[in-house]
Amino acid sequence: MSTVKDLTKKQLLHPPAFLPESVQYEVILGSFAYGINSDSSDVDMYGFCIPDKRMIFPHLDGEIEGFGHPKNRFEQYQQHGVIDKSALGGAGREYDVTIYSIVKYFQLLLENNPNTVDTLFVPINCVVWSTPIGQLVRENRSIFLSKACWHKFKGYAYSQVNKMKIKEANPDSKRYESYQKHGYDVKFGYHVVRLIDEVEQILTLGDIDLMRAREQMKSVRRGEWTIEQIEDYFTQKERDLEALYHSSKLPHVPNEKKIKQLLLDCLEQHFGDLSNTVQVVNPAIKALRQIEEALQAARISGVMD
Repeated sequence: MSTVKDLTKKQLLHPPAFLPESVQYEVILGSFAYGINSDSSDVDMYGFCIPDKRMIFPHLDGEIEGFGHPKNRFEQYQQHGVIDKSALGGAGREYDVTIYSIVKYFQLLLENNPNTVDTLFVPINCVVWSTPIGQLVRENRSIFLSKACWHKFKGYAYSQVNKMKIKEANPDSKRYESYQKHGYDVKFGYHVVRLIDEVEQILTLGDIDLMRAREQMKSVRRGEWTIEQIEDYFTQKERDLEALYHSSKLPHVPNEKKIKQLLLDCLEQHFGDLSNTVQVVNPAIKALRQIEEALQAARISGVMD
């Protein structure tokens, strides 16, 4: 049973009615997936679902793009701080839950969003729930990797460098305590190491082992690195990875055509034949249409002149 379904049954989670039965893939991300969790670690749950067909294809419900008021479309559901007191034999556990629509999920993967990419590379023991559709996406995870990951992961790492220096306003927060003790927020610090290591793996191996840098991350989390060491690490790695970026054999950008086809395969596996729902235009026919439109525009222009 998926965690979303379990927490909903316990009335701890309050998602849209369709969601618990439509989850296709659900994983534990965060410290558990990176191999640095402790007994008190929160559980970050991520995944995707397939909502109602009319939510994915609004034209089936009579919607005309650009006209009137579009109907609400499901993109994602989030609920943080969900506490299950019955978990761990009564010790309790806190969950942060994020479930995307399959369309939003694929779009984030296409955009090389680091957290979303990570969900496809978690260790198998962190896959909590997967249907055949979820397994299909996971098995094809390599098609989402490209050189473009370097720019996106580097950007996220740079933001973590800046965030780790920010002192939390709330003196009761764990992050304030970390700042006072170490001079920076160690959680943001270890994410710098994680993101840089992951994108190095992408550029050199075309794969990701989320736990490869766990000893380094544990060391940062214990406060054994100074803020200067983390900044120096980032600066040096940035130079090294820039060179790797140019020599990498990966494509410059993800193959959008392949990714779209995988999305359609998933939707067809779920809904059945989509030939009456999605029109796939032959490239030659599309080109002829464009020529015809150009000629028509020229004719109109000539008449008007």
